[in-house]
Amino acid sequence: MSTDLQWMVIRNCSSHLVKKRNIKKYFSRDPLNMKNIHSPRFAGVIHKKALNIEPHSSKPGVVLVYKKRKYQKKPAKNIARVPLTKGARRTMTSIKRFINSNFYRKDLKMVALRRASAILKSQRPVVPKKKTFRKKTD
Repeated sequence: MSTDLQWMVIRNCSSHLVKKRNIKKYFSRDPLNMKNIHSPRFAGVIHKKALNIEPHSSKPGVVLVYKKRKYQKKPAKNIARVPLTKGARRTMTSIKRFINSNFYRKDLKMVALRRASAILKSQRPVVPKKKTFRKKTD
């Protein structure tokens, strides 16, 4: 089934769809939706190749979640998770390399890198700034 036809079916009655009052933009809870926006571009359910970046549960790092093309009709085996915990630069290069070498969707490359960068930045420890006191001049 084509992605357009799948989108026409899923568009208004998806279980991942989130509709709020007085908001014209709909959101999605799809596990393979990169931006959580309910649109055909980001809907991971309808595409043969989809990916997402999630924070790692125990270590500082991210988990690359992607859809295998081999198990397209077997949803239990469809999703694979790869933890990336070696550091920020190595994580970014491995995400780029994965997308380019496996011919995943290049339109999601910058979105994936931005999401990974934001997750890694949020996992850094917060260092409090030292307060400097000025001498009073009379």
